Amino acid sequence: MPISNCRIIELPKIQNPKGNLTFVENSVHIPFDIKRVYYVYDVPGGSERGSHAHKNLHQFIIAMSGSFDVVLNDGQQQKRFHLNRSHYGLYVSPMMWRDLDNFSSGSVCLVLASEVYSEDDYIRDYATFLAAAKEGV
Repeated sequence: MPISNCRIIELPKIQNPKGNLTFVENSVHIPFDIKRVYYVYDVPGGSERGSHAHKNLHQFIIAMSGSFDVVLNDGQQQKRFHLNRSHYGLYVSPMMWRDLDNFSSGSVCLVLASEVYSEDDYIRDYATFLAAAKEGV
């Protein structure tokens, strides 16, 4: 899949003097049904996360607190996205190599996923990913 399928999506934001509210609904705000939710936090300064691709999994990544960068690579192009607002998220299509870096102190990365965890869906070796991307797997 081309990197152009990946994009920032603005979520609804209900403003209120007592605090704002944002929500995500299956296949309404994001292009898939949510089957798993997880979050990454307490990332030490200078650390990177990710460094893998998924064969079939769709993801929506939100910076719930703080900020970080998501670097996507489709095997031909690379693009960096800076996430720093909790009412925006990044849609990541399958077969996209991803690295997360540049975490600010106290950042929380929330990920909404289209499938439950399956190690078989991961590609953890970059050379294997490039070969699969070239073949259009």
